[in-house]
Amino acid sequence: MTGALQAIVWGGGACAILDGVAATVQFGLMGIKPLRVWQGIASGLLGERAFRQGWGSAVFGLLLHFTIAMVVATVFVEGCLRVPFLARVYWIAGPLYGVAVFLVMNLVVIPLSSRPKRPASSHVIIVQLMIHILFVGLPIALAANRFAFVK
Repeated sequence: MTGALQAIVWGGGACAILDGVAATVQFGLMGIKPLRVWQGIASGLLGERAFRQGWGSAVFGLLLHFTIAMVVATVFVEGCLRVPFLARVYWIAGPLYGVAVFLVMNLVVIPLSSRPKRPASSHVIIVQLMIHILFVGLPIALAANRFAFVK
């Protein structure tokens, strides 16, 4: 397996697991069950009917979450292959990438999806932004630094 592919698999996998656990805990603390969290992800493609399809749509949401994480990791690793400096300054590039992913997801992807429109509190938004900085951007950048650019 090439260094870039290792970076994508490890970075995307770590991102998916860390972000998924963090979101499940965050929304669990608000009284939202994991089933509903993962159905919410599936609703991006399935719309409101995702919430009526039980664990089938929740598993679909989980698979969709992992797919998105791998795509996000691929974009960062490809960027590092073109601008290797990004992998060297992973402690800066990773968190900034996490912010960029948060903005693209919340300002472009989710509004264009079939997910039912629901307002989010400023508290939820701030926590999600921190999750994206620490559990999306940073692990992907760490993996790029570790695997794609072996010193």
